Amino acid sequence: MSENKRIDLHTHSLFSDGELLPSELVRRADVIGHDAIAITDHVDASNIEVASKIAEAVNDIRDNWDITVIPGVEITHVPIEVIDKLANKARSFGAEIIVVHGETIVEPVRPGTNRMSAECPEVDIIGHPGLITEEEVQIAVDNDVSLEISARGGHCLGNGHVAKLGLEYGANLVLDTDTHAPGDLINYELAERIAKGAEIPEEEVPKVLKDNPRKILKKHGII
Repeated sequence: MSENKRIDLHTHSLFSDGELLPSELVRRADVIGHDAIAITDHVDASNIEVASKIAEAVNDIRDNWDITVIPGVEITHVPIEVIDKLANKARSFGAEIIVVHGETIVEPVRPGTNRMSAECPEVDIIGHPGLITEEEVQIAVDNDVSLEISARGGHCLGNGHVAKLGLEYGANLVLDTDTHAPGDLINYELAERIAKGAEIPEEEVPKVLKDNPRKILKKHGII
C-alpha cells in the first residue's frame, strides 16, 4: 500500500442510507487518493444478507480497479444480546469488516452497546463510541477491537474523549468518515487535521491513519 493514501473502513452505499452505488463510492474514493475502502452498510436481522450483495459488487471492482475494496456491515441499533450472533452471520454472508454502531452522543443507542461490542472478537471496530468508559476501552484492547475517531458531523463530538482514553490504554484507534454522501469522503491531509483536532499527538497520527487500519486488514488476510 502506498504512503499517505487513505484507508477508510466505515462508509455507506445506497444499500442502506448512503447516496451512491458501491462502484461510484469506490471510484470517488480512488480519485481523491484512497488505497482501501470498506463498504459497511447498516444492518440488523432484517437485512443482514445485504453483506452478500456488497460482496458481489466488490468482487467486480477488485478484479478491475487498483484499489482495495472490502465488503462489510455496520450493525446498527440492535439489541445488545444479538451483536455477536449478527456479527457471525454477517461473516457468513461475506462481510470482511464488522463495524458496530457505537454509543454516539447524538443518537439514542442502547446502553451497553459499547461493552457488548468490545467483548465480541468478531467485531473489528466500534464506530463513534461516544463517552466510552475506561473499562470498555480496556475490554476492547483485550479483544483486539478497534475504536473509531469519526470525521462525521455529530459523531465527531466524542473524538477527544475517545482519543484520550484510547491512547492511555493502548487501543487500536482508526479514523473513518462514516461516509453517506459524496462530500463526506476526505483526503489524507484533511484526515491528518481531524486527528490532530482530536489531540492525537503528531507522532501517533500515522499509526491512526495507516498502521492501525492496515493491522485490521492484515488480520483478515485482505492485504
